[in-house]
Amino acid sequence: MGNLADSRRQFLRSSTAVAGGIGVAALTALNSNQAMAAGDPIPIGGGVPLTGWAAADGIEFKRGLELAVEEINAAGGILGTPVTAVFEDTKEQGADNIIPAMQRLIDRHKVHAIINGYNTGAICAEYDSIGESGVIYIHNNTDISHHAKIKSNPKKYAGIFMMDPAEYWYGEGLIAFVSNLKASGQWKPKNNKIAIVTSSQNYSMVIAQAIKDKAPKYDWNVNMFETVVTPISEWGPTLAKLRKDPPAVIAVTHWVPRDLAQFMIQFVRQPIDSLVYMQYGPALAAFREIGKAAVNGVLYSTVVGCLQDEMGKAFSSRYKAKFGKGSSPEVGAQSYQGAMFYAIAAAMAGGSGGPGNNVQNAKVADRIRSLIYRGPLGTTRFTADQAAVSYPTATNDPSLGMPHQFLQHQDFTKDPALIAPQPYVTRAFAMPPWIKSA
Repeated sequence: MGNLADSRRQFLRSSTAVAGGIGVAALTALNSNQAMAAGDPIPIGGGVPLTGWAAADGIEFKRGLELAVEEINAAGGILGTPVTAVFEDTKEQGADNIIPAMQRLIDRHKVHAIINGYNTGAICAEYDSIGESGVIYIHNNTDISHHAKIKSNPKKYAGIFMMDPAEYWYGEGLIAFVSNLKASGQWKPKNNKIAIVTSSQNYSMVIAQAIKDKAPKYDWNVNMFETVVTPISEWGPTLAKLRKDPPAVIAVTHWVPRDLAQFMIQFVRQPIDSLVYMQYGPALAAFREIGKAAVNGVLYSTVVGCLQDEMGKAFSSRYKAKFGKGSSPEVGAQSYQGAMFYAIAAAMAGGSGGPGNNVQNAKVADRIRSLIYRGPLGTTRFTADQAAVSYPTATNDPSLGMPHQFLQHQDFTKDPALIAPQPYVTRAFAMPPWIKSA
């Protein structure tokens, strides 16, 4: 009992430091005078896309969880017990792939928690089997339907948490961002028009509709709402409409990088004085590789990205040291932060619980709801709907919300600039090169 109590005190000292922002520096210091965790490990599962269209991200989700497990064990595990990561492939995602993968993690591997990045297409269908098992589920699906699902049966879904704000927040976040550019004098739009170009995919459409709904609140007018059939490489008809009635802002909520790169290649041949915002795709290397100089000036954002601050840079350095310079810590940080948060909560709850251990899992879920955690992604704090809070749109306190980051490609040969929100800014907004008068 004495050794267990000592281990608990040691890990909780580490937990407090991590939650307070010191992060792995505290874990490293702790490990200098403490033995590694020992005993039968606690299995933590990752249902991630290791094959299929999202495999590049899925590999990073796997790496992020592996790094977290390594660091948790170096700090003494959860109350002296080590953790181990096990994975099941969600392939092309969608309910038909996601649900069986999650069920295998529960039935075959007996996991105490499932911690992922994103899986798309199931629209919370996996919540039922996970909720019935009682195990903790932390994900980054960025799905507004999460809120309604949790409200529909709070008891059944008490252990399910979305660690980033829903995609809905991209909408008002964009409107607030361009309004702030205007108010600060960094940009002088010629009109108050916003053109929205979306695909019919649910994620893209939710964001597009949110932009449309929130525009009037900030005195913007949506002059075009275009839904394109994807995949798409020929943007001529859409560009003709944009050039006929030029808006101040073009918001493209379709997210496939090669399609977006083609938009920019064709746009800059005959540009108009519009800011161009694009969803998700500009974060991926393929966008810059295809578009090259045509992408310079493009804006994009993320509600769950590795920050370029002291903590984010330290995490990125450790991540690349382990997985190579070509790895993507900005993606792997999702599962890493989820695992660290879970380990702290489980330690504070007196231990983890496996499938069917509803009493202990309820204690862990209670600790997750009560914690505020600062990691490489920023601050994780959950609302009553068990989703992360968006800063600065939903809260004006950066210590209480996950930052909705706005980035800009200013030189396609270099990393993007993080231009909002404060206090995370690393470089100032730059006028896109195609805008000749501002």
